[in-house]
Order: sequence, then C-alpha cells, then structure tokens
Amino acid sequence: MIDSTRAEPCQVMQSLPPEALAQVAAYFQALAEPTRLQLLNLLREQERNVGELAELTGYSAANVSRHLTLLTQHGLLAREPRGNSAYYRIADPSIYGLCDLVCDSIARRIDRTAHERAPFAAPAKSSARRAPAGRRR
Repeated sequence: MIDSTRAEPCQVMQSLPPEALAQVAAYFQALAEPTRLQLLNLLREQERNVGELAELTGYSAANVSRHLTLLTQHGLLAREPRGNSAYYRIADPSIYGLCDLVCDSIARRIDRTAHERAPFAAPAKSSARRAPAGRRR
C-alpha cells in the first residue's frame, strides 16, 4: 500500500528522458476528459460497442467513437471487430488503480479543506425552533 502522507518522488519517472515524459503526459491527457472517464467506467462492467456506449452516455456515436479511438491508441482499451460492430473492452485494468489513487487524493484534499474552513462557517441554526406564540383572543 502506498503511504500517501509522505511525498516520495516516483523513481521511474525521475530517470525518464524528455521524450518519455511526453508519452506519460499524453497518457494522462487521455484521461483528462470526463467523457472518456465515463466510458472507462461503463467498460468496467462489460465490453460494449459504440452504439451501446452512445445510448448509455447520450453522446453521438461519432463522438463516442473518437474518444474510444484515443483510449485505444493509448493502450487503455482493446477493440475487437465482430460482424458490423466493434466491441471495446479494458486492455489495462491497472487504470482503475490509478483512478482510485487520484479519487482518494481528491477526497482527502476536500476533507482537509472542509476541516480547515469549519471554524469560519456560520453556526448552524437550530432546527428545533419554538413555534411563534399564538394570538390571544
């Protein structure tokens, strides 16, 4: 398990030449689009074709196809032609471990900033207020 409280430099990345760093950046750039992350989540469940993914996301088949092509070029997906369709599946399941690391890091940052802001928040109003006094006749 990674100890996220201590910032340790990635040993592999430290020794990479600029050309390799450009490939790493392109990989992360492929993940830097919410539609592609949504597609990866849908493919986590099962393999699907473009039409199924377009229907599930509400995006056009052309748009989904462009995103799937990019994810395939970066080795995240595998494409298998079947008849008139092509089915996509996850080629590199380690992507979900990476996404979990990022999501955990974001959640910790949100928790930390919420805790740091808490003293400045307005006091919560009591939900058990007294009912206004009724009119006397």
